[in-house]
Amino acid sequence: MKPSLALVALFIAACGSKAEPPTAPVTGTPTAAESCAPARPDFGGVASAADRAVFAYNASAPLDLEKAVESTNNGVEVSAISFSSPDGGSVTGLMFDPVTRSSLRPGIVLMHGMPGNARGMVGLGQQLAQHGAVAIAIDAPFARRGGPPVQFTSEDRAEQIQLIKDLQRAVDVLRARVNVDDERIAYLGISYGGAMGALFAGIERRLKAAVLVVGDGGLVSHFTGPEDASFMAGLPCATRVSWFRDMAPIEPIRFIGHASPTALLLQSGRADNLVPVADAQALHAAAPPPRTILWYEAGHGLNQQAAFDRLDWLHREIGLDARP
Repeated sequence: MKPSLALVALFIAACGSKAEPPTAPVTGTPTAAESCAPARPDFGGVASAADRAVFAYNASAPLDLEKAVESTNNGVEVSAISFSSPDGGSVTGLMFDPVTRSSLRPGIVLMHGMPGNARGMVGLGQQLAQHGAVAIAIDAPFARRGGPPVQFTSEDRAEQIQLIKDLQRAVDVLRARVNVDDERIAYLGISYGGAMGALFAGIERRLKAAVLVVGDGGLVSHFTGPEDASFMAGLPCATRVSWFRDMAPIEPIRFIGHASPTALLLQSGRADNLVPVADAQALHAAAPPPRTILWYEAGHGLNQQAAFDRLDWLHREIGLDARP
């Protein structure tokens, strides 16, 4: 797989481009203790308190939420939203609100794949709202800036840290809604969103439940997997070493061990050509209880049964409306 697709079509259902990847800038000089091998580095075990402190932000800062209603269908109001990012600029996205419901509702934060943006989550957001949840889908920092999602520079580290802070602010937005039950907030991420959810669940203590769909251990895990080994080997040595140095400390698989007591649902496909079974299993093994692991005889897009299972699990965990 060539990184011009997701850079890399990373975590989407199909690959298609055969263009050669752009040359990444050479940054840093490898030391004697650092290997130029393209193999997956040692992530150093479960993240420490200092590692987790990297994602701290000022929760008392103004949200500066702006909301513009775009449509109302089947009792669901869909609005474009923006709010302040702790690391500068505005987080953009969509809110799905079941406005005809009078009781407190569960809240769900949604995260898209790579490449992608919040509008790619419209169908899922509408479905969850029709089942009674107030859902927010945000744009990842790479989606807001445009260009290749992964740049193999220190900017990738900065954007991953910003994403986790932005997701925490999305929880703040939900908790500020008068119709959202603060005790029933969940996260649902697909593909790249599933991988980043492993990190988010290890940081955000206000989640009751998190659904990680076709996720792996993170960007380093993905680019050092068998599907991208030839690309990683083709990067300049100094670029590869510098990128590993930046990204390995914030690899999501290091953080998921801190997710408890958040309930976790991990869904994976045995025929997934973007997330090898071994990489999915590695993430599953790192996930603490309470966890539910479901496998499907399906590819990266999974199947209808997986969608039903998500709804049923969220019904049990946060009181989403039951399926008929």
